[in-house]
Amino acid sequence: DHGSTFGGNPLSAAVGLAALELLEKDRLIERSAELGAYLLERLRRIESPLIRDVRGKGLWCGVDFDPDRVHARVVAERLVRAGVLTKDTHETVIRFAPPLVIEKSEIDWALEVFQQVLDELVEKHPAAILSGS
Repeated sequence: DHGSTFGGNPLSAAVGLAALELLEKDRLIERSAELGAYLLERLRRIESPLIRDVRGKGLWCGVDFDPDRVHARVVAERLVRAGVLTKDTHETVIRFAPPLVIEKSEIDWALEVFQQVLDELVEKHPAAILSGS
């Protein structure tokens, strides 16, 4: 016999159907595309010598930093202290992955904080950027 932990489980099937119905009813896929395009466009407008590239799909966006200037973890740690949760990946990238129910005003606020963190790193702590001090 070949099976899975969720195969044939009526409760799991009902939960899956309910999740699909919610995605459709609340237009969460369309919302992800619309707000993701907005997030990506706003991220690309941010000017900083620390940023090397910005990319994304839906509400999943990555900002790639110049490894000679800053470690992604330094940026992510400063962002979380300021109230914005991101994930550092592969030393040079931070990932923005907000919830599907985020509002435009919340994206705007998070990106204002992001710009402030980048500006502070460049202006006030140039020697501490790589070390995370």
